[in-house]
Amino acid sequence: MSDDPSSAETSQAPINTLVMRQLVKYLESEKEKGRSHVLLDADARQVLRHLSSRPSAKQLDNSTAPITTPAPSIKKIMIAPNKADTIDPLGLDPISPSLSKTKQLAQLEQQLRGWLTGNFPQSLRQTLVFSSGSPDGRIMLIGEAPGHEEEKALRPFEGPAGKKLDKILEAMGLNRNEVYVTNLVKFRPATPRQTTNNRKPSVAEVAAFMPVIREEIRIVRPQCIVTLGATPLEALLQTDSTVSSMRGSWHQYDGIPVRVTYHPSYLLQSGESTAVKRMIWEDMLAVMEKLGMEISAKQRGYFLPNS
Repeated sequence: MSDDPSSAETSQAPINTLVMRQLVKYLESEKEKGRSHVLLDADARQVLRHLSSRPSAKQLDNSTAPITTPAPSIKKIMIAPNKADTIDPLGLDPISPSLSKTKQLAQLEQQLRGWLTGNFPQSLRQTLVFSSGSPDGRIMLIGEAPGHEEEKALRPFEGPAGKKLDKILEAMGLNRNEVYVTNLVKFRPATPRQTTNNRKPSVAEVAAFMPVIREEIRIVRPQCIVTLGATPLEALLQTDSTVSSMRGSWHQYDGIPVRVTYHPSYLLQSGESTAVKRMIWEDMLAVMEKLGMEISAKQRGYFLPNS
């Protein structure tokens, strides 16, 4: 999916009634749980003021009238992760940790398929793109949302960006079957008269799927998470910092080491710049070192000047 990971800007598309209602329910649920950690910037506060002037979530539930006034754009509304969460306002049921990882993920995927028969956000298309790779993978790679190619193939990271990811893994001595690959949002964000064009997921769409990615992380429990691009970085680490300012060091999500790097599409957009290749590769070398993987002198020298 085309994505500029160095940008922290979000889509300017209006938030439709269902997504807005789900976001309100999500925030209200977090408040009822006593959650106090919510990051808001000026745009987010403006949105909440905008929402407060509209009918309540209960009133919206009892009304079929569409909201036609576009909501202001949002940059951040992110909820602190809590591994104790098992149920979210969108109807995510608890999954028994006694089951195998494969069965737990199958149950989670089935629940997402069940959303298509309920109040499914109209801002998203209805083809589920869940995940690929091994639930026992030591590395979990997280992107933002499926695009046209992913929707056709029914798996994340297809097309030119997917091929770049495959080459990165190959250089590490790995393949797709040895890692776990997923996206924050599991359905392709929709646009009017959409063909092959893609857009970034909105903050409301990301917020709706945060319980899902938290559950995936709980099930897979990787030894290392790699965020690919700005969107998963912002959501998981609850920051508006850029990829360029966050890469090159280790972060943490729920006790799991997190490495931030650019989305493979950024490498394509850079014209396959050697400098960008080296930055991404340095992040992957750090992952290999963290996991105790053997690194050859040849691997350490990839994409150095005059190499």
